Amino acid sequence: MSLFQAQLYPGQALGFLVLGASLHDILTRIKAEPQRFPKIDLAFSQNAPIEEPVVVNLPSNGVRLRFDGPEQRLRLVEVVDFTKIHITFKEANHERDLMRPAAEPTATGPTFKHIYNRFLGPTYDGEFVPGSEGGKDVGTYVLSYPGVAFTFPMAPSAYSPDKDVMSLLSHNGTQVATSMAVFSGDTWAQARDTLWDEALPSLKTFAPLSKGSKDASPDDVTLVRIHGGGKLQLVRKWSGVGDAPLPSTWIILGETTPQDLVAELGPPDAIYRRNEQRMYIHRVRGASSSHGRRPNSGDVKPGSHDNLTDTDMSSANALSTDDGDYDSRDDDDEAVEDDAAGNVAGECFYNYFYLGFDILISTPRVPSQPPPGIDEPQVPRDRTLPSESQDRLVATKMILHGNVPGSYPFNRHRRCRWDIAYLDQPTNSETPFPETEERLGSAWKSTYLSEADAKQRQRGMVLNRGWGDSPGSSIEFLGGWEGEVKSSARKTDAIGADNSTTTLYGYPGLVFEVLRNGFVSALTVF
Repeated sequence: MSLFQAQLYPGQALGFLVLGASLHDILTRIKAEPQRFPKIDLAFSQNAPIEEPVVVNLPSNGVRLRFDGPEQRLRLVEVVDFTKIHITFKEANHERDLMRPAAEPTATGPTFKHIYNRFLGPTYDGEFVPGSEGGKDVGTYVLSYPGVAFTFPMAPSAYSPDKDVMSLLSHNGTQVATSMAVFSGDTWAQARDTLWDEALPSLKTFAPLSKGSKDASPDDVTLVRIHGGGKLQLVRKWSGVGDAPLPSTWIILGETTPQDLVAELGPPDAIYRRNEQRMYIHRVRGASSSHGRRPNSGDVKPGSHDNLTDTDMSSANALSTDDGDYDSRDDDDEAVEDDAAGNVAGECFYNYFYLGFDILISTPRVPSQPPPGIDEPQVPRDRTLPSESQDRLVATKMILHGNVPGSYPFNRHRRCRWDIAYLDQPTNSETPFPETEERLGSAWKSTYLSEADAKQRQRGMVLNRGWGDSPGSSIEFLGGWEGEVKSSARKTDAIGADNSTTTLYGYPGLVFEVLRNGFVSALTVF
């Protein structure tokens, strides 16, 4: 195993581990170097995977990474074993080593004298954190610099608020640091209070990335606002010039062209053609049986009834879940003739793995009806070109991925946050589905014949992504739109993925894929 070498950028990064980077970006980079990072441990809350922090441990490298739950952005980088990493700091073209593990095999960490006199220089006094057992155990002294801090063990009897840092840490018993933290803030004491919800700057403000590094990323889409009627607003948090926010990008299903997408979002990370033969029976059922249709399916025009049950995520299977390599089984899907698969010529998914969504490109289809009693949003028409030809390819469906730890497709896409703009109460990607279900039921209540009719049409359909006989779609339906079926989930070797059975719930223009813990794994908008 090659030693992990990383340059320290206080308040910004440790090597390529940049504060504000997404969980998907970091894991993808780490998994691409198995010789350097042979072991990855992921820790998250089973009951609140998108509310509580997500922790990535790299035990072979002595590093621990902490991400917030809702945004999945890197908030804290910790070094917990200095013998497994070579850290440098560069200032005025002069590079200094924190510690050289190869040259100092007996050392367990950098000394206070080296940090204070040579590596970073003097700083203000730190803070003493008492140990457990009423302060009887050994405590911790935190030495803070702007954006970086070191911890030293200290007995309660050795600490006195009247002593300065030199007096406290210059004697032999407490002079070796046990850990280091990289964070955003002036001191660790101040940063703790805002660690998980501070508004982090764009990655493009980090100089090594802004100078044309291969790790440079496109502008983040921080939120997708769903307005109904096939209208989606893509919001960017960070500015383009100065403090002026970038204008929203609008996607109008049935109108926005592939050229529009590339102009606004850049070229897709991949293009995937799907095999939908196994979905045909559900389309026939949806077109011929009123019991199989979603609410107001009579308003959906011919040619679009496949949207009622199709939450195809074939795009997510272009990469293996284990090692990121291309799955050769998918060649079978690519090789299927379009007419044999029931596809129109050119129909495909545009995969934006690093933005967190997929977009289906096909011939124009009439999008779902707008919500009842809601004024349609004012869309700047100069940002999309309406389609005039029925043979022209346009965006007809968008799949927003939650990247929920514990879900089967975890880390195939970054997390895409969304909200439903036409609901009275705030409803977003962090809202538990039972609450979302109640609010959507109220919003669409006038479109149902009765309460019994509403319940009948909102039953769940169980989906299993763990059965490997369908690499093109990974879709298995257990029964029809029945209630949730209890079934054991197959564990996989994918990081953080151990739940392959989910349930689909449909509303006009929306299909939710819901995990057993009640959180939304993916949302399809059509």
